Amino acid sequence: MVLPVFLTRTIKLLLGREDRPLHTQAAAAATLGLGAVMLLGSYAVVAAERDAPSANLTSYPKALWWSAETATTVGYGDFYPVTLWGRLIACAVMFVGITTYGMITAAIAAWFVGREQKRQHRLTEAVHERVLGGERRLSADAEALSARFDRLEGLITATGPHHPHDDDPTP
Repeated sequence: MVLPVFLTRTIKLLLGREDRPLHTQAAAAATLGLGAVMLLGSYAVVAAERDAPSANLTSYPKALWWSAETATTVGYGDFYPVTLWGRLIACAVMFVGITTYGMITAAIAAWFVGREQKRQHRLTEAVHERVLGGERRLSADAEALSARFDRLEGLITATGPHHPHDDDPTP
């Protein structure tokens, strides 16, 4: 009774959060699937190999070790199936293991890429904010200069045209 509760909580922990990225959810699901394939594959390979004359996968603990070796593609060679059904089960364990470790590797790579993209985005925003801040300052300076020129023009037009020779008493 304790094992189903543990498995249920583990599954909810791995898959329960909907805000996790898709690659993380897929890697978690593949890991759970690999665990199930390893457990069931161990049981199935013992059942398939039990009556074979040269079988060395004759107990569940040996089969669990074999399934871990097979799923990780280590293959020490200490245990191996000798029957057709045992080898087909081995192929399934290998396929699921390779796929799962590929998905986990992809999820880790996607995590690193995502972090770098976020960092690049923050840097781009900081540069953009600096550029906009500089443009705002330049725009304010340009407006101030324009206002000064408008005042100067207003002063010039208010006093009328002034020629430097008008003040000269000599003809």
